[in-house]
Amino acid sequence: MTAPAPLTRALTPVGRLIGLAVDIVRQTFKPPFQLREYIEQTWFVTKVSALPTALFTIPFGATIALLLAELTRQFGAQSQTGAGAVLAIVQQAAPIVTALLIAGAGGSAVCADLGARTIREEIAAMEVLGISPIQRLVVPRVLAMATTALVLNGLATVVGVGGGYFFNVIIQGGTPGAYIASFSAIAQVSDILISEVKAALFGFTAGVVAAYRGLNPPPGAKGVGDAVNQSVVISFVLVFMINLVLTALYLELVPPKGI
Repeated sequence: MTAPAPLTRALTPVGRLIGLAVDIVRQTFKPPFQLREYIEQTWFVTKVSALPTALFTIPFGATIALLLAELTRQFGAQSQTGAGAVLAIVQQAAPIVTALLIAGAGGSAVCADLGARTIREEIAAMEVLGISPIQRLVVPRVLAMATTALVLNGLATVVGVGGGYFFNVIIQGGTPGAYIASFSAIAQVSDILISEVKAALFGFTAGVVAAYRGLNPPPGAKGVGDAVNQSVVISFVLVFMINLVLTALYLELVPPKGI
């Protein structure tokens, strides 16, 4: 029997990952829904991700505000600092920061939990008993990560905008009225909507990747640690790729305010 071609070996995990995502969506609407498990996992992911998200967004928003203030000063457009800083935080920084921290904190925990169950053959035992591990274990965890991403994206947005406002107005001596007026002049509801869509999709993607690597770890206890590392790295790469596609589509399909 001939060995599979390199391209086939490379694309097989991609196909399995996509298949798992489709299976998760299908099993989500199949009763019974594991409500208690979903609530417990949502609380756990929120608990381990909320504080790091807030702390990480403060310097992130401040850095964006400081950089844009310097750039707009060079072009003589200091009054537009607020517009650029807030839109950058709302559309890009907040959902990305949320996704990275959820993937790093919550996703690694989910991957480790499922990986430990897999090497202890608990997953195989559930399948023998006729219990779907996807419906019982994976669906609540993936939905919990998506839900938490939605909530924490709002937190990251508020903290990031507040940090940017503080550093621009207090540190750099900007005008509070100009900071707020410039943003309200060009912002629209769709900016918040695309931010929430990104956050939910990023959380779902991180959850699917964590579940896939947890259900398919390399052999042995060391394999669980390797699977956790792989899930975090893969999640980061997919988040940035999806963000590029969504941003390009949004800028193409949604006209700027006033046009």
